[in-house]
Amino acid sequence: MLAGMTLGRPEIAGSGLIGLIVAISFAAGLNVYATVATLGLLARANLLDLPSGLHLLASWWVIAASCVLFAIEFFADKIPAFDLFWNALHTFVGIPVAALIAYGATSQLSPEKQLLATLVGGAIALAAHGGKTAARVAVTPSPEPMSNIAMSTGEDALAVFLTWLGTRHPMTAAGIVAAFLIVIVVLMRWIVRTIVRTMKSSMSFKS
Repeated sequence: MLAGMTLGRPEIAGSGLIGLIVAISFAAGLNVYATVATLGLLARANLLDLPSGLHLLASWWVIAASCVLFAIEFFADKIPAFDLFWNALHTFVGIPVAALIAYGATSQLSPEKQLLATLVGGAIALAAHGGKTAARVAVTPSPEPMSNIAMSTGEDALAVFLTWLGTRHPMTAAGIVAAFLIVIVVLMRWIVRTIVRTMKSSMSFKS
């Protein structure tokens, strides 16, 4: 037995557990409050049997707090310019929480595997958050607010969907996340190259 997650069928183990951690970590990088609230509500609805390390997520206090914070983020994250500050602040929230969820989900593994899962969870959340922030930087200069609102709403919906899908079809969810990670890597490389090219052009113009 690798983890105590029962989803109305045999326990998720092996590659299924890996897929679950990948999906939840990415979702937390997009919207940590939506992810925590979804996990808690699924557990309360008896659709998810949380492992001992994550029983706290099923507390009504945790669910209520996550829902309130999600409601705040739902509006704060849709205000152009302010959303950049909000996302920067949540670098120190979403990534640690994703790592802690991965740590708790693998409480029955060996310490070495648990540590590896924690690091992987945090790294995936960091990639998701970084891609989200980069996209916001590109969209925020737009004079109309609809692009920010549409992007933020899509991120919220994707976080909830990936969390749910990860508990039902973990490998499918992991495959979707892998595709997003490839897009993020390509996007990041393009942004870095654009910045370097701009800096070189600026230096050449000054000289």
